[in-house]
Amino acid sequence: MDFLPLFFRLEKRTALVSGATEQAVRKIDLLLRAGARVLWHNPIAARLAELDQGDRQVVSVELDEVEFSALTLVVIANDDGEVNQEVIQHARKHNLPVNVLNDSLASDFVFPSVIDRSPIIAAVSSSGELPVFTRLLRSRLESMIPHAMGRLALIAKDYRQVVKEKLPQLNVRRRFWESHLEGSFAELVYSGKENEAKRLIEESLESASQGSISNDGEVYLVGAGPGDPDLLSFKALRLMRQAEVVLYDRLVSPEIMKLVKQDAELINVGKERDKHTLPQDSINQLLVDLAKQGKRVLRLKGGDPFIFGRGGEEIELLAENNIAFQVVPGITAAAGCAAYSGIPLTHRDCSQSVRFITGHLKNNTSNLPWHEFVHEHQTLVFYMGLSGLEQITTSLMAHGMRNDMPAALVSKGTTREQKVVTGTLENISDLAKESGVRAPTIIIVGEVVRLRERLKWRS
Repeated sequence: MDFLPLFFRLEKRTALVSGATEQAVRKIDLLLRAGARVLWHNPIAARLAELDQGDRQVVSVELDEVEFSALTLVVIANDDGEVNQEVIQHARKHNLPVNVLNDSLASDFVFPSVIDRSPIIAAVSSSGELPVFTRLLRSRLESMIPHAMGRLALIAKDYRQVVKEKLPQLNVRRRFWESHLEGSFAELVYSGKENEAKRLIEESLESASQGSISNDGEVYLVGAGPGDPDLLSFKALRLMRQAEVVLYDRLVSPEIMKLVKQDAELINVGKERDKHTLPQDSINQLLVDLAKQGKRVLRLKGGDPFIFGRGGEEIELLAENNIAFQVVPGITAAAGCAAYSGIPLTHRDCSQSVRFITGHLKNNTSNLPWHEFVHEHQTLVFYMGLSGLEQITTSLMAHGMRNDMPAALVSKGTTREQKVVTGTLENISDLAKESGVRAPTIIIVGEVVRLRERLKWRS
């Protein structure tokens, strides 16, 4: 370990920053955020004005004006090596810790990449050697640490003493905090419902002190998107990692399933055409039953749960049974697959509206308002329509849509197995058979399909 990670209190202490570079400006801003008073050697007046905000102090100085014995640390970000050496010599005489830009060997400390959720602070460093890698790791941590975690910590701090008094046993107290900091209490704070969160923790604390356990069950209805795990929202990822039971469908990719909590119970409730692992009514009831057992239940659905995902039916029964639930939208297949195939769903020149349609025709009938779909400047997206593709194209042409209207099939969109087939209404069914595309596949119909040749950025 080249550097020991430490957190210093710099409030009302003085730091020297030497340099007129962009890096110097960034370091000054970071020191000011930590409450330090900053002496700036070789300042740029315009930059100084930008950073002088409120009670934060930046003072322009010449090197011979600096009282080094009053400093806490020194940051050197000059492009001039001779100036750097002069500042280093002054700092060394007074045993001050020094950071030298882009020179970890000459530095006593390095600046980490900071995730600020005050009072929660996380820092990542590559010992000054691989800043790009540090930024990548920081972005991953950002996705795992909710922006409201600071508020959660402050509210929990207010209850720290009363919890200690009511729950004197260390193990009991630890379990209490673990269950609440990853449970409904935390989720209420993250959702901005702080008064409800405080009532919940007070009620739970009273029950725990009397030896009883409250029912903390909750259901998370989460959209997993079309397949690429990088398209998950921060909130979706957080809930996936704290659920105790996961009900998932067949459209959730294996890569996304690897992100759920490792010791969670997994229940496959996937449905295919004419082949249901569990009927929808049974899924709805299972969610209620598991939540009533006090479990945190994740209902993980491909795409978005409210777009042809029957999510409304599932939470309707939860609401009837007074089960707490949250809904996290996902990137729906139309948006994800179109973007990854280079087909904009709307375009100023050729499509001013888009329509999402279920292609899973009930009882193999074509009871859809086909005449409403025939519009030159509209994009149509059919979900679950591969098996009925020939009927869809025939019906559109029969109701007046021109035979040469561009059409595309996007199979397993956003994943490594993505396959795109383009043609026209007249030939897309034959092209589908020749290409061997398989479900899940969406169908896009409209002039926007022509743009793929110029805009595609993936195969």
